[in-house]
Amino acid sequence: MSATHEVVNQVPPLINFDAADYAPILEALQREGAHDALEELHDVGRLAGSEEAQRWGDLAEAHPPVLRTHDRYGHRIDEVEYDPAYHQLMTTAVEMGLHGAPWADPHPRAHLVRAAKMAVWGQVDAGHGCPISMTYAVVPALRHNRELAERYEPLLTARVYDPALHPPLTKAGLIAGMSMTEKQGGSDVRAGTTRAVPQSDGSYLLTGHKWFTSAPMSDVFLVLAQAPGGLSCFFLPRVLPDGTRNRMHLQRLKDKLGNHSNASSEVEYDEAVAWLVGEEGRGVPTIIEMVNMTRLDCTIGTSTGMRVGTAQAAHHAVHRSAFGAHLVDQPLMRNVLADLAVESEAATTVALWLAALTDRATAGDEHANTLRRISLSVSKYFVCKRGPIHAAEALECLGGNGYVEESRMPRLYREAPLLSVWEGSGNVAALDTLRAMAKQPETLQVFFDELGATAGADARLDAAVTDLKASFGDLDTLEHRARRIVGDMAVALQGSLLVRHGHPAVADAFCVSRLSGDWGTVFGTLPTGVDTAAIIDRATPKVGS
Repeated sequence: MSATHEVVNQVPPLINFDAADYAPILEALQREGAHDALEELHDVGRLAGSEEAQRWGDLAEAHPPVLRTHDRYGHRIDEVEYDPAYHQLMTTAVEMGLHGAPWADPHPRAHLVRAAKMAVWGQVDAGHGCPISMTYAVVPALRHNRELAERYEPLLTARVYDPALHPPLTKAGLIAGMSMTEKQGGSDVRAGTTRAVPQSDGSYLLTGHKWFTSAPMSDVFLVLAQAPGGLSCFFLPRVLPDGTRNRMHLQRLKDKLGNHSNASSEVEYDEAVAWLVGEEGRGVPTIIEMVNMTRLDCTIGTSTGMRVGTAQAAHHAVHRSAFGAHLVDQPLMRNVLADLAVESEAATTVALWLAALTDRATAGDEHANTLRRISLSVSKYFVCKRGPIHAAEALECLGGNGYVEESRMPRLYREAPLLSVWEGSGNVAALDTLRAMAKQPETLQVFFDELGATAGADARLDAAVTDLKASFGDLDTLEHRARRIVGDMAVALQGSLLVRHGHPAVADAFCVSRLSGDWGTVFGTLPTGVDTAAIIDRATPKVGS
């Protein structure tokens, strides 16, 4: 072969490293007293960074699920076939306890530990994270029906994955899904027309069409439907106790922008058997228990994407030369990398802080529950909005190499918008913050009390908090300004957490850029004087160490 085909100045693949070796995650566990989980987290990280696990993600993505509506004899079966790699991913995630396991784990920081492992493992494949997240989230909602919870919760928290279609109570472990959205309503779930007709044995028969139901091969689902008493929440098994298939017909699979490893479907319920969860007419308050948990995972998922994008960009810059020097040594690229890293650290810090609040809230701490309620809406809105912008800039750091599928950066880029859309798009999340304050006026004061913990620590943060308080003065235009206000709340919260807990260089860069106005409209516009070396070092994967 001629010398023109020698491969030089190409970056080695980012494989066989510890994906958990990321300071903000490790520091969060240490800060919250979860030191005993570090060894397990590093086990997850080494597997997530391995060539083998990354190959599982590639295979699951390259071979999308296939819908089989009928068998060879014409019987309706409504089954989705997945690549074996998908089942390997699911098996691993369940064995790690990323699904419902924290609800049965006596560890006082079980939700935080699970969030850290989810963030690390999530880099392998985003698609299978959807049923894992829904199984995690279904437990608190299901507790509105004590009898169902007592029977099914042990199976939803068991570390066993069994994809076979069998009656749920005969299996060793279960996966759960949710079925809310209809084509005429979208986020307005109260506009749903699926009917629920009560039966003499206490069950209901559900009839209607759902526009988005992800992971349709899950064992059980929470479904919203209109009962005689109004919109209600129902528990619907895929297979009935007698072994027959429930009348849940899969119409088609969605052709999505993002991940292809997981199936998202349209479902027709044709007198499907289900049981009431909570009270009739209380469907939204019941299922919001599930939604709040999946919103937490949206924030964790976006921070994971940011971490992965930053790591890939930094790894590339360390090994790639241009114009006579390595990219990582060139001032403007250092500005971009440091800016991406600051955004990633801020998102990761607030996501894990929310997970720690979840531990306190589930233990009965009402203050933590109130703070978590508003902070979750604020962070879900803003962090997930930043995801696509961050992914685009990280991809660009790799140049043309980042634009090809083999780099995995296009997959990251396409997936980023999902987490802003899922569980309430931007407007819904922003308005939900206002509703939380309207229902519980003390919520806003609890939020500002939290920001007050850093009063006097940084003048730029103090000024931002003062301006934020003033922005609530004009109540007549509050809804019109909701995105701006909620975004400012999110940035102030991130700044407060970084000033308290973050690396000094990261906290300084965040405050001087995001809070003082000395920042441009794109990444890579940090002002001079920022310690880019310390920031980039924290974000660069330590391959071979």
